[in-house]
Amino acid sequence: MTNLNLPNYCFRIKNRENKLYIFDKIRKKNLLLTEEEWVRQNFVSYLHEDKKYPLSLIALEKQCRVNDLVKRTDILVFDKTGAPHIIVECKAPQIPISQDTFDQIARYNMELNARYLIVTNGLQHYFCQMDHKAKQYQFLKEIPDYA
Repeated sequence: MTNLNLPNYCFRIKNRENKLYIFDKIRKKNLLLTEEEWVRQNFVSYLHEDKKYPLSLIALEKQCRVNDLVKRTDILVFDKTGAPHIIVECKAPQIPISQDTFDQIARYNMELNARYLIVTNGLQHYFCQMDHKAKQYQFLKEIPDYA
């Protein structure tokens, strides 16, 4: 797998029938280890181990409705009240972050109203804080730790 611009974490990886699987500690099952899944699992570890977000507040591939279409967020972090707090859109490392990626997460946030948006391909990370009243966002150097 590609070396990412994140700290190194330990994962349980299995080889089954010449395919690699990674244990997902949120969904508690082995998943096919694709490049995008590698980014997703590393970013969950970053949120949990470095930013101290409890695993109990993190959901993966959570469904949401956008213009009558069912979509899935890659990572959705809730606040202590159960409201969406952070949406993370993950791409494989070889996929460049583009305006389409930001448009995608913005469409999800029209429904979810999260405070923070993150777009990452594991190599580049963009952190934004939303101002819903002014309908603007501000780029941040990093997201705040869990408080």
